[in-house]
Amino acid sequence: MSSSPLIDLRNLKFLLSQVFHFDEMFEWPAFAAQDAGMARQSIELAHQLAVERFLPHRQLADKQEPCVVNAKVRIPVEVGEALREYSDAGFMSMAVSAEDGGLGLPYALALICDGLFFGANISTTGYALLTRGAANLIATHGTDAQKQQYLPGLTSGRWFGTMCLSEPQAGSSLADIRTRAVLMDDGRYKLSGAKMWISGGEHEMAENIVHLVLAKIAGGPAGVKGISLFIVPRYRADANGQYCEANDVALAGLNHKLGQRGIVNTFLKFGERDDCVGELVGAPHQGLAQMFHMMNEARIGVGLSAIMQGYGGYLYSLNYARERKQGRHPDQRDPASAPLPLIAHADVRRMLLQQRAYVEGAYALALYAALLVDAKAHAPDSQRRLDAGSVLDLLTPIVKAWSADWTLKANELAIQILGGYGYTREYPVEQYYRDNRLNPIHEGANGIQALDLLGRKLGADGGRAYALLDAHMGASASEALLIEPLAGLGAQLNEYRTALAASLHAAQSGMAGGKLRETLANATPFASAFGHIVVAWMWLRQAIAAQRQLSRATQSDPAFLEGKIQTAKFFFAQELPAARHWLDLTARSDDSAFSMRDEWF
Repeated sequence: MSSSPLIDLRNLKFLLSQVFHFDEMFEWPAFAAQDAGMARQSIELAHQLAVERFLPHRQLADKQEPCVVNAKVRIPVEVGEALREYSDAGFMSMAVSAEDGGLGLPYALALICDGLFFGANISTTGYALLTRGAANLIATHGTDAQKQQYLPGLTSGRWFGTMCLSEPQAGSSLADIRTRAVLMDDGRYKLSGAKMWISGGEHEMAENIVHLVLAKIAGGPAGVKGISLFIVPRYRADANGQYCEANDVALAGLNHKLGQRGIVNTFLKFGERDDCVGELVGAPHQGLAQMFHMMNEARIGVGLSAIMQGYGGYLYSLNYARERKQGRHPDQRDPASAPLPLIAHADVRRMLLQQRAYVEGAYALALYAALLVDAKAHAPDSQRRLDAGSVLDLLTPIVKAWSADWTLKANELAIQILGGYGYTREYPVEQYYRDNRLNPIHEGANGIQALDLLGRKLGADGGRAYALLDAHMGASASEALLIEPLAGLGAQLNEYRTALAASLHAAQSGMAGGKLRETLANATPFASAFGHIVVAWMWLRQAIAAQRQLSRATQSDPAFLEGKIQTAKFFFAQELPAARHWLDLTARSDDSAFSMRDEWF
């Protein structure tokens, strides 16, 4: 694979072969029919398609955002063409099991390919990923009849899918949704209500759109315990089995966004004519748990989409800094001397290192999480499956929220390096920033992810998942202690592990002692600290692999490997120390924000 505007392909190869040993997965029975060579070909095909068919209309879709013309949503034709090629190449059905009409490939492989498409064009890729998520949810929780009815259209790309959770008055508070479902004589349900911020909710690029809708069955329990999940197609089947009968799903308006403008974002109304029919998925009142199957995959996807926006900005600003000549060193006072490339200036080099530390650290974490998804589902050993699921649940909010926060910072730095050019639309870095700014809100705002992490996940099952993760981090630290150039990093990771454990213990004691609100007021700083420590672990793993490669006479790219080690040292020296402050705020339940009164603002 050659150079890329989307990702450092050397980094991808290094992570797969030297850090995570991706090829070992093809020894599992679930993937015995596949092989590593096929996986590499899939990645190469995804990269080619992303660069040739998705990247060229990235700016076009941003400028010509969806609009309504003659009561229909108009989208640039290039979007639909790219998605058809994506489906024809098999990417829509990549991770769906063979039993459900898919290719049955590893989730991690699908996520790597998704990342390339995200990096090329996050908006167009969003249609595909929502559809894949809908197909996976139906494959997991639907009846055999529902699978036969909906999966062929979704996995082939003839139909698209959405997730319909939020409502205008409720936002992220799903307990307050008002969409209602009333049981009909034939076992189906009539739905009525409205959903807001529905990506991909209305367009003409597919024969049908399958909405997965959260609603409350009339007479059910209050709050989240009464939420059920329904399949609501845009067109339902007529008496002849043809999907051509309008299902009373109406477009009430479009939302015009800061970024990711190329994917239509809609306000939908269901059942305004009392003729919206849906099918219950699974048992009544289990909708939230079922939707979280789709949400958890979506959260990893949101994290990766954020990473790839950060990656694109980093690579562009790196190339720009190498080519743009401006200024001289502080001790170089001769105005007649040649100006230097930007990368020669210390502050620019610092900003480039920050970007690399954020995006490649987060990318490694996202890939690690994807491998946990596969291990949870397919590892031959049952205990490994159980452990992988526990650690995955713990890390998912970090993959989503830390990546979205800190790769957005990387995008800021890319703009800064370009200076005035950075905030003009002639250059791509401002769009990377705008597109990425939505990710801290998508699929559960980052503050909610932090509350979930500290308030629920770290204490679940007696803290088992945290103990497993800490043991993994400790094993890497011990390994580094035996490698002289990296011993200091191993010792530092152990120090931060100790500080993390102490802060967590203090927070859990505070919550148990009645300081729930005060403690959770510091959930976001704690999540930042937790993420920094986990990403430091990812960098230590990369440094260990790089150091081992350097010790071999056969290594072919020492500059890349030395760069890996130096970036790890930079992250430990200049980024990780902030975690101590955040952990301290949590440990003492700092109330400087909590105690602020409304009238004092």
